[in-house]
Amino acid sequence: MIDEIRLLDVDRGRRQLAFRFGADALRFHTTYWYGDVDLVALEERYGVEAMRRVYAHIAAFELNKLVSLAPRRASLGPLAKYVTAELAELWATVVRHVWGQWRYENARPDYVAPRLPVGGKAGAPIEHAVGEVETLAFCGGGKDSLLSLRLLEQAGVPFASQAYAVSIYGPSARQHALIDGLLDRCKPARRHRMWVFDDFLDSPVLDEIEGVSTVTAAETPSSIMATLPVALAHGYRWLVLGHEASANVGNLVWDETGEEINHQWGKSLEAQELIGGYLRSALVADVHYVSALQPVHDPVIFGALNGVLDGLAATHSCNVAKPWCERCPKCAYVYLGYMAYLPVEQVAGIFGSNLFDAPENVEAYRLMLGLGDHTPFECIGQIDEVRLAFELCVRKGVGGAAVELYRAAFPELDWRSIVDRHCGVAGGLPGPLAAVVPLLEEAAKRTRAQIVATLEAV
Repeated sequence: MIDEIRLLDVDRGRRQLAFRFGADALRFHTTYWYGDVDLVALEERYGVEAMRRVYAHIAAFELNKLVSLAPRRASLGPLAKYVTAELAELWATVVRHVWGQWRYENARPDYVAPRLPVGGKAGAPIEHAVGEVETLAFCGGGKDSLLSLRLLEQAGVPFASQAYAVSIYGPSARQHALIDGLLDRCKPARRHRMWVFDDFLDSPVLDEIEGVSTVTAAETPSSIMATLPVALAHGYRWLVLGHEASANVGNLVWDETGEEINHQWGKSLEAQELIGGYLRSALVADVHYVSALQPVHDPVIFGALNGVLDGLAATHSCNVAKPWCERCPKCAYVYLGYMAYLPVEQVAGIFGSNLFDAPENVEAYRLMLGLGDHTPFECIGQIDEVRLAFELCVRKGVGGAAVELYRAAFPELDWRSIVDRHCGVAGGLPGPLAAVVPLLEEAAKRTRAQIVATLEAV
C-alpha cells in the first residue's frame, strides 16, 4: 500500500502550469497548456497569492486521482498553506462520491481516503472584471455539447467556447480538430483551447500496486478548476456545461455499504451545486457553474437533436478511439439513442456498422437494460430510458441481436409511465440561461408527441 500521495512541486510559465506528484517513490506529471491565457498577467492583475490559491485548487483536483493507489496520507506539499477547512471538505466529498466506483471495483468497502491537512484560513474570493461576453460554454464534441450550444444560440445568449484535449484520449491535435468540426456548425464569439498532458492514467502503475485493479479520475471537477484562469483572463461569469438529469441516478446501490455508486456523480446536480457554491464563496466571487441540460433527461435530449440534424455528423463521444470505436458502452448507448429518436438513414451514415450486432455491445446492452448486477460504468442514461429507446427501435423496424435480446426480455413495456417520468422539464435555470427553459419545454413537448406517435402507430 502507498503511504503518501503528495504534490512535489509546481512550475508556472506564461501559458503553462506543470505539476509533479509523488506516490512514495513513484513520480507522475500533469501539465496544462492554455491557448490564450497569460498567467503572468493574471498574477499582476489579481496578485500572486490569489493566483497561487487558484493553482492550489487545480493541483488538488489533479492529486486526487492518486487516491486510486489507496494511500494512507495526502499532502499538497508546496501549496499546502492554501488548503482551508472548506477546501479539505470539498475535496473529501468529491473523493468519497467519485471513488465510490473505485472502492466497489476493487472490493474495498472499508477504505477511507485520506483528507488534505488544513494549512491555512480562507481568503476573500477574487472580484474579477466581467467581459462583454459573460458565458463560457464547454464543448467536448458530443451530442450534449451540440445541443447546449445551439440552445444558447436560439435563446440569444452570446457565448464563447471552451475545449480541452486530454492526452489519455489520443493525440491532442486530433481531439481539437474533431471539436472544431462541431464548433464550425455553431456560433461561439470566441474559441478557447486547453491541452492536458497526464502520465498517470496512461501508465502501468497498477503493476506496482498490489490489490488495486482500476484507477479513477474526477474529470468534471478537475476541468472546472482548471478553467478558472480562462474565466479570470476573459471575464466570464457563467461556466456552462451540458450535463443532463439522467446523470443524477447511480449505477447501483452497494449492498455492503448501502451507498449509491454513481459513475457520473461528478456531472450530477448535487456536484454542480456543491462546486458552484464553493467557487463563489472561496475562489471567484461572481463565477457560476451550471448545466444548460440539467432540467431534462436523455429522451428529451435525443428528441431535441432532430432540430440540429445538420450538426449530428460532427458529434463524437467515444473515450476509447475517437470519433467512435463502435465497441464500447458509450458508443453503443449513443447509437441506440440516435437510432431510436433520429432518422435511421442519417444515423447509419455516421456509424460504420450495426452496433446492435456486435457481441461486446450486446453484453453492454444487457447491462444497460438492467439485466445484470449494475449498468456499465460509463456516461449513459438510466435503465428505463434504455428500455424506452429499444421499444422505439422495435416499432421503427430497426433490427439486430441486441434488439432481439430486448424483445425477449420485455415482451411488454409500460412506456407511458417512462414517458411521464422522463419527458418533462424539471425546474428552471439561473441568469441568462433562463431563456433556454422555454426551448427545453418545447423540445419536451415535441419529443413526447414523437414517442406517442411512434408507439401508438400499431
